[in-house]
Amino acid sequence: MDMSKNHIPAAVRRIHLIAVCGTAMGALACMLRDLGYEVTGSDQKVYPPMSRFLADRGIAVMEGYRAEHLSYRPDLVVVGNAVPRTNPEAIECDRQGLPYCSMPQAVNRFVATGKQTLMVTGTHGKTTTAALLAWVLQAAGREPSFVIGGILLNFDSNYRLGHGGDIVIEGDEYDTAFFDKGPKFRHYVPAATVLTSIEFDHADIYRDLAHVTSAFRDLVGGLGRGSLLVAYDQDAAIDAVIVGAAAVVQRYGSETGSDWRLGPIAIDPPWTAFDVQRAGERFGCFRTRMIGRHNLLNALAVIAVADHLGVSAGVAAEALESFQGVKRRQEIRGEKRGIIVIDDFAHHPTAVRETIAAVRSSYPGRRLVAVFEPRTNSSMRKVFQRIYSQAFDGADRVCIRRPSMLEKVPEAERFSAETLVADLQRQGRHAVYFPNTESIIASIVDTGRSGDVVLIMSNGGFDNIHEKLLEAL
Repeated sequence: MDMSKNHIPAAVRRIHLIAVCGTAMGALACMLRDLGYEVTGSDQKVYPPMSRFLADRGIAVMEGYRAEHLSYRPDLVVVGNAVPRTNPEAIECDRQGLPYCSMPQAVNRFVATGKQTLMVTGTHGKTTTAALLAWVLQAAGREPSFVIGGILLNFDSNYRLGHGGDIVIEGDEYDTAFFDKGPKFRHYVPAATVLTSIEFDHADIYRDLAHVTSAFRDLVGGLGRGSLLVAYDQDAAIDAVIVGAAAVVQRYGSETGSDWRLGPIAIDPPWTAFDVQRAGERFGCFRTRMIGRHNLLNALAVIAVADHLGVSAGVAAEALESFQGVKRRQEIRGEKRGIIVIDDFAHHPTAVRETIAAVRSSYPGRRLVAVFEPRTNSSMRKVFQRIYSQAFDGADRVCIRRPSMLEKVPEAERFSAETLVADLQRQGRHAVYFPNTESIIASIVDTGRSGDVVLIMSNGGFDNIHEKLLEAL
C-alpha cells in the first residue's frame, strides 16, 4: 500500500473498518459511531459475543471481504492487524488511493487525544487488570474512558467514552498491521503503565523470548521521565527491561523490599480477602470475588496505580468488592444437573495452569474437568508442545480438542493434540483426545455427574460449546 496514504485526514465523516469483529476493532467501531461518525465494517469471522455486541449498537457487519464494500469511498479505512496485504478490501483501498490507518492510530486520534493514558501491558492479565482499573476509577468518580479486550460486566461493554480526563488502554505486544510490524503498545504515550509479565508468546511474529523481551525493552525505554511504571517483581525478563528506565518504577508482588506486597490471604468462597503492604507498612485489607493468586496480583497492581492517582484505599476496596469481572474470564455460563460450566480465555500454558489452579481453589472437593482448544497461532505450534503437558496438573479429567485451524500452520511446526494426550496419560492423568466439539459434548453428557466443574478454555468461539453443552445437559 502507498505509505503516503497511511494517515488520518483532517476532515473525516465516513469510516470503514476491515476486520471489525476483533475485540478492539469492534470497540473502536462503537466509539466512532458514538462520536458521530458514519461507520461500516466487514469481517469473515462473525460470531458472538462480538457480532451481537455490534448489532445491539446499530453497526451492521458486512460478511466477508469484498472490494465493493469500499465502493462508497469512505474518508478513512481502519485496517485490523489480522488483515493481510492480500485482503480484497486492502487491495481496493490501495487501488482507490483511500487514506488508511491502524487501530492504535485511530484510537490515538479520535479517542485518546487530550486524555491521560493509563496502559496495562504484559503477556498475561492485561484484560482483567485494565478492566479493574477502569472500574476503580469509575467508583472514584473520575469517569474514565477505556478500550479493553473483553466485555466488562460492570459496564456490559469493552469500551466507554467517559467525561473524565483518563483513558485506560490494554497495550498489546502483537504487531499493529501488515504495514506496521511494530507492537501496538508503542503507539501510546502512557502517564502510567502496568507491566504484568513477559513470556514467550505469539510464535508467528516473535522468534523467542529474547525477541519478545526486546519489544518490551523498547516500550520501557520510551516511557517518559516522571511517568509511572508498576512492574511485577518475580519476572527475570521484567528485571532486565526496567534497568535504566526514565519512568518512576514501583515493583509489586511478594518480594521483600518491593513497593507493593501481598500480605496474608484468606479464602472463604465466594470471597478472597488479602492484605496489602506499601513500603513495608500495612496499607489495607481488600476483598474480591475474583479467584486465584494471579488475580490478587492484578488487583495489587491496580491498587498501586489508583494510589498514585490519589484514589483512597477505601474507595479502591469498595470498587474491588463490587467488581463483577470480564466475560470469558472464569465466567460461570450456567449449571445443569449439578454440573457447573465455566468459560475462560486461557490459551498460553501459564494461563491454563493458573486458571486451573484458581478454579480448583474455589471448588475444593469437586471433580474438575478441563476442556482445552488450542487455537492461537502459538498454541497450534509445537513450540509449547512439551510445556502444555505440565499445565493441567490440577484437573481430574482433561479433554483436548484437535485444533480446528491446524492447516494454517506449516506441517513441520504443528502442535499435536494426540501427543499431548499421550504425555498426560503417561503422567497418570485421565486425558482424552477429541476430533471435534460435538464429541466432547457427548462425552461430558455421558460421563458427567452432579458436582462436576467443567472449565472450558479457548480464545475463540469454540463452536459455541458452552451453550450447546448446557442445552445437552
